[in-house]
Amino acid sequence: MSVLGFLRRKLRPRSEVEAGRALYFALLAQARLPAFYGSLGVPDTIDGRFDMVALHAALAFRRLRSLGGRDADVLSDATFDIMTADLERSIRELGVGDAGVARRVKTMARAFYGRAQAYERALAGTESLEDALRRNVFGTVVADDATVARLTDYVRRAAAGADRQSLDDLKAGHAGFPPTPYGA
Repeated sequence: MSVLGFLRRKLRPRSEVEAGRALYFALLAQARLPAFYGSLGVPDTIDGRFDMVALHAALAFRRLRSLGGRDADVLSDATFDIMTADLERSIRELGVGDAGVARRVKTMARAFYGRAQAYERALAGTESLEDALRRNVFGTVVADDATVARLTDYVRRAAAGADRQSLDDLKAGHAGFPPTPYGA
């Protein structure tokens, strides 16, 4: 963790931290739903689980960007800081030593930003959402068209749900994602 990141986390007002934590744990809970790794065909691997967290985080950050303003930016930063700290903790739990943690977090952050940009372009209509999901979520497995179509439908519904949330909803950890994807 960088010194700036450490200071930013430590100096952030408690209410901002709690709001970021509420939003992060809401998207994390959604990303962990068993249906993703069952009927929606997402690989039940470290990479597959990271992809689901990245997908849901991208949708939440997309909504925060569309809301604009200082409060949305603060919530976005707090949520990202908590997500980064959780990724760091997870990497340490896998037995990676201190020297490798920063490098792996940086790699995962780059992967997250790449996915978030691909999903943003796809939801804006400038790229195929199916192709973005096939490349990112199903990149290590062969997924049939029906499986990709089901996840694509879920992502469109999740994005629409997130887009209906107010800043106060997001601060309270209500991201607007569908309650359960197919067959959960």
